[in-house]
Order: sequence, then C-alpha cells, then structure tokens
Amino acid sequence: MESLKEWATIVSALENGDQTVLLRKGGILDVTSGFRIESKKFLLFPTQEHQEHNHIKPQFHKYLEQVKSNPPKNGFNRITSYAEILAEIDISVEETIKKLAPFHIWSDSYINERRNWKPENPMKTMFLKVYKIPELSIPLKSEYQGCKSWININEEITEGKTVLSNTEIESKLDEFKEIVN
Repeated sequence: MESLKEWATIVSALENGDQTVLLRKGGILDVTSGFRIESKKFLLFPTQEHQEHNHIKPQFHKYLEQVKSNPPKNGFNRITSYAEILAEIDISVEETIKKLAPFHIWSDSYINERRNWKPENPMKTMFLKVYKIPELSIPLKSEYQGCKSWININEEITEGKTVLSNTEIESKLDEFKEIVN
C-alpha cells in the first residue's frame, strides 16, 4: 500500500483529531513540479527527521515530546493509521493558507518557511479522514530513506476506526471548503 512520509508529531496530531489538513510542497527528491498525490488512501509513515519545537504551535508541543520519548525500535517503524483524502486543492494565496491554521498544528513561521521553499509551486492542501489501526511494525528498508514523500509498503491493513465521527468530519470539511473555495 502507498504510504505518505510525515513527521511522527503530525501523525500523532492526525490520530488524535487535532489536525485534519496536510500542506505539502514535496521533498527534495520529489519531482521538480512539486508534491503529487499518488493515492487517495494511504498509510501514514511517521518520520523522525526535521521535527523541532519552533515548527509546532506551543499548545501542541506535547506531541513532539511524546514522539521523542517513545521512538520506534531501532531498524523498525510503527504504523498505526491510514488516511483518506476527502478534498484537495492547490493554494498559492497566503491569506487562504493562514485561514487554515485551525486545521493543523504547524507554527506560522514553519508554514512561511514551507511557502518560501520553491515559491513558484503552490501548497498542495489535503483534507484527510484518518483511521486508527492495530500497530504494524515495519522493518526499515533502504528504499524508504531520503527526502521523498511517497513510499510503497507491501502490507495489507485491517479496516480502521475513524478518529473523528462522521458528524465532526462533515462539519470540519464544510468549514475547510468555505475557506478554500
């Protein structure tokens, strides 16, 4: 199954319902045109790189502390969720991106840093429905390394339990669509 590499801190926020939107430009090894969606349903592959307190809103530093205090076993990664994209849009307008702040835990300064990297490329914005699954322990392979967004993990997953209720998802999705349209 396709897997999207994302900071473990963000995966925790997604799994706890504190984040429903991802804003992506792509990794250094991604295509020059920027981030591409390779699957509408994907595993969330937690990464440990690049996570810093100044990249996260202060009220959500707890997620970073939890991740740092409980790293996966050496040579393995833990996958505990998958996501489904319910809406996606490319956004270039700074004001629209700022209005999405309630949908994520990244700091304003980090969002600006991301916007300024390859400024000619818009931010790929995805509204997600996240599902918790029983923990999978995945051996880390060399092909998973590097600054690329997507990797393929040859794992079958069980049906997950949604993090937010359908009512909560619908309400947040409606609010998201009002902002981006």
